[in-house]
Order: sequence, then structure tokens, then C-alpha cells
Amino acid sequence: MQSDHPSRPARRRTLGLLAAGIAAGLHGRALAQTPTQVRIGYQKYGTLTLLKGRGTLEKRLAARNIAVKWTEFPAGPVLLEGLNVGSIDFGTVGEAPPIFAQAAGARLVYVGHEPASPGSEAIVVPKDSALRTLADLRGKKIALNKGSNVHFLLVKALEKAGIPYGAIQPIYLPPADARAAFERGSVDAWVIWDPFLAAAEQQLGARVLADGRGLVSNHQFYLAARSFAEQQPELTRILIEEIAKVDDWGRANPVDVSIILSAQTGLPKNVVDLAASRYAYGVKPMSPEVVREQQRIADAFHALRLIPKPIAVKDALPASPL
Repeated sequence: MQSDHPSRPARRRTLGLLAAGIAAGLHGRALAQTPTQVRIGYQKYGTLTLLKGRGTLEKRLAARNIAVKWTEFPAGPVLLEGLNVGSIDFGTVGEAPPIFAQAAGARLVYVGHEPASPGSEAIVVPKDSALRTLADLRGKKIALNKGSNVHFLLVKALEKAGIPYGAIQPIYLPPADARAAFERGSVDAWVIWDPFLAAAEQQLGARVLADGRGLVSNHQFYLAARSFAEQQPELTRILIEEIAKVDDWGRANPVDVSIILSAQTGLPKNVVDLAASRYAYGVKPMSPEVVREQQRIADAFHALRLIPKPIAVKDALPASPL
């Protein structure tokens, strides 16, 4: 008669697998221990700059003995490089940087986005420029930060004007160098975002040839290192909650927003006022519609060979809801 009990070798294998599973679980919990510091990458403007200026995140995390380390980046692509190499855990960028980063193999996840803000980026020309329409850009030198949100604006503007991307001369420069080139007259146009856009308008008299309205959505995205989002889901949720709170506060207090942003960025109040007037508040979770928009951008960049391979944006979403 056959015994109902497993054989000794089978039991040993079962116990061995169970022990291995327990050990793996303990190891996973060790990796997921609450950190003593959360490292946030931000740019010279936007909701994270407001959050930094208000200090509310520090107060909430102090109760958990977690410090906040802020690192400023000049543009989205280098911020995501920092995320990919592990120097920051969380940050915000425009539409294009995560696409370039994902195509390069970066392990990041989208955890939220701000509403569309198409008026916050534009193609500008010197005030006395002979360029009057998008069609006039053919053959011209155009400064932009490669892989930033304005890269897609330029692609769509040229498409609208019937100009092949290869028919212009892109000059890839970070914002500070691009402004210097624009002031010197060594480029014909500059594609740029706020607050650098507002500064160019207010300080240089730059004329807007076209902004993003009718061309692009211009979402701001919040991204985290995949390891951080997976191991620290509660902390990731806290970050989004505090961003939502500062968004609500900012929408209701535009004067105070300008005061904080001016202090944080060192920009004159008239520049910040103009930039803030175009900002959209209200962090939201990633939706199928926004993922589809990002996919269209990724497909356009691949068609132009701006990224080396096709990507699926959905692969950069969290494995489970935060």
C-alpha cells in the first residue's frame, strides 16, 4: 500500500525550497528597509522647486527619520542619467527625456504627471529677426537641448511646416550655452522651456515664433528608479501626496508661488510671474491616454532615428499600482 506521506528525498527538497524562499524573503525585506535619505533631482523650475522651497516634505519625512537631499540639474536628460546611475531616487522631466533614457536601457518607472502645459515651451527668434513663420526655419541653425521636451516640439513644428528634420541645422546645447549662442546671433532660433523661455522674452525681447499650443501637450513627468519604486512603494506614495498638496497650494496662491520660485531660482519676479502664469498644476497617475501620447513621441523619434531602437513605453510603468 502506497503511503500518503511524501518520500524523504521529496520532503527534503520541499523543505529546502521553503527555506530558500524564506531566505529570499528576508533578503528582500532587508533590501526594502526604510532609507535614511531620499534623493530628489529637480530642475530650475516647477512643482519640485516649490516643494523644496516650502520645506513640507522634510517635515513629513522627519517623523520617519528620513532626510531629503536635493540635487539641481540643468535639464531632463542629465537628471535621468543621475537616476540611472543611482545618484538620485526620484525626479521630474518633460516628455522626451524618459524616452531617450528608456531607449538607452535605463531602469526607470513613470509614477505620475502634471497636466499638459503647451504654452510653457516655444521656438523663439531675436526680436529683429526676419523669420516670421515656421516655414522660414528651413536651412536655419536652431539651438535646443537634445532629448529634452522641446525636442518633440521642434519635430512637430517642422512637420506642420512641411520641413524635413534633415533640412534644418540642429545645434544641441544646454540652456545656458544656448542662451549665449542666441544672444551672440550664432543661431537663428532657440527652442526652450520656462523659466528660460520667460527670461528670454523679458530680458532679451525674444519673439515667439510658435509655442506648443496645437502641436504638443508638454507634460511634466515624475519618475523613480525602478528599484526605489519597487522597494519603497510607501515612500513613493508619500512623495506624490506631498507633490499633490503643493500643487493645490500653488494653484490657490499665485503670488506666493512667484515669491518662492524667484527666491529658489534667482530669477527676477517679472520673469517668474510670466512663467508661472503658464504653469499647469495637478499631479495625476499615469493614464492609458498619456501612455499612448508618450508612445507616439517614442515612435516619432525612432522613425527619425533619434533613438536607436523602438521602445514600448508601457514597459516603464510600475509592475503594480503605487
